Amino acid sequence: MAHFAQLNENNIVTQVLVVSNDDVQNLPFPQSESIGVAFLQNLFPNTTWKQTSYNNNFRFKYAGIGNEFHPTCGQYGGFAIPPAYSYFIFQETKCSWIPPVPYPNDGFEYYWNDSKYAWIKIPTTTVIG
Repeated sequence: MAHFAQLNENNIVTQVLVVSNDDVQNLPFPQSESIGVAFLQNLFPNTTWKQTSYNNNFRFKYAGIGNEFHPTCGQYGGFAIPPAYSYFIFQETKCSWIPPVPYPNDGFEYYWNDSKYAWIKIPTTTVIG
């Protein structure tokens, strides 16, 4: 099955539909995309569609409602979750929004704290017994 994301005028995903492999002539991406888009536009005139990969094989991630399509990511563009905060920076090579401070690379786990504008180390617990 082929999956297609409908985009609004701001490149935001509004729905994701499944199209039979027969309706895309059993072709792989990217050859299947134009055929699937034509099929969907015949059903839903004046709409914009991009093929998405359920297995994340292309376009970075599977498109979900509310995700953004970024045409400048990779060879075919990509889908990204909207930024958690307005000051996050878009990284085209990963097609994702990242905090302005790099994630620490010291083997510990961290979470982003917006009020402190910093990564906070998650305390580890020790099991005794």
